[in-house]
Amino acid sequence: MPTNRRAVVAGAGALALAAAGSRTAISAPIKPLNILILGGTGFTGPHQVAYALSRGHKVTVFNRGRQGNPWPGQVEELLGDRNTGDLKALDGRTWDVCIDNPTTLPFWVRDAGKVLSGHVGQYIFISTISVYASDAAPNQDESAPLAPYKGADPMAETMKSLQADVGNLYGPLKAISEQEAKRQFGTETTIIRPGLIVGPGDETDRFTYWPVRLARGGEVLAPGDGSDPVQFIDARDLAEWTIRMAEARAFGVFNATGPAHSLTTKAMLTTIGEAVHSNAHLNWAPTTFLDAQKVNAWSDMPVWVPGQGDTAGFARRNIDHAHAAGLTYRPLPFTAADTLAWFKSQPPERQAKLKAGLTPEREAEVLAALKSGAQ
Repeated sequence: MPTNRRAVVAGAGALALAAAGSRTAISAPIKPLNILILGGTGFTGPHQVAYALSRGHKVTVFNRGRQGNPWPGQVEELLGDRNTGDLKALDGRTWDVCIDNPTTLPFWVRDAGKVLSGHVGQYIFISTISVYASDAAPNQDESAPLAPYKGADPMAETMKSLQADVGNLYGPLKAISEQEAKRQFGTETTIIRPGLIVGPGDETDRFTYWPVRLARGGEVLAPGDGSDPVQFIDARDLAEWTIRMAEARAFGVFNATGPAHSLTTKAMLTTIGEAVHSNAHLNWAPTTFLDAQKVNAWSDMPVWVPGQGDTAGFARRNIDHAHAAGLTYRPLPFTAADTLAWFKSQPPERQAKLKAGLTPEREAEVLAALKSGAQ
């Protein structure tokens, strides 16, 4: 068997990875599709694979083959490396749809286009809500201005060159990648801009912090006064909707975050607490106090950013277009409980230190300062 191609067959038990808790009934699509997924082994990819297989589609994944996955059915795996331009395994092949999950670098899209343009009926590019130039105005839709790239040649950027500045260039490079996708695939392009992706399997802990922290109980530091908005999407909801967008051949640009209704920080933490049977007491800390204590939004207090000023629109993105295209959500308690259960199933060394949020020691220091009336 050639070294750049392998078939993976595994038990059907892993189907639960994508289907458990879904609000969308699994039914046979009108037409089985031949789907190529670039990546497929990260956060959303396995959910896409499992859901696609459950709906009768044929799935091929293309990646470096460094992560094994117990696919719930037969999956063809093609091996290559987009960093080095090794896409030979895709030559001469045709698919109904290509889903591009991991791309941050515009040259990845360019190179994919050289091989796949004219050989796929739809190219779905998974972008990011961070492509926008400003988060100041609430209710901005997909027509809002995009973040400009400030550099010499975006096609020359590599993962190595971005090591020191990936945070600042992530959104602009995704915007350039979107433009390249349209240039390569034209009207057959679908661009999905997810917000914060959450749920079981998230290795960033940017949402996981809250189910874990609230389940631990006790005195919990909470950001702001509870009225700030939050937006995020369960990876399974995003993955399943992406497959349905392929089935519908839906083209265009879509903000993909949630929930369907406005959600405040207080409502989020209260709901998560109830889902994980928490006895925690929330201590709300004003933004000015958190700033003085050098407690940062998003990283130290995950999911949350202030709902005023330059970030007033960050968690108020207009998502009407995605709703009209069939985006649905499982209830927050399901996401919270499933996330906590997943985290508890990880090895002890993984559970020992969350990758986002405050350490218990730092949280105790800040809580003590809050209760003392410090500014």
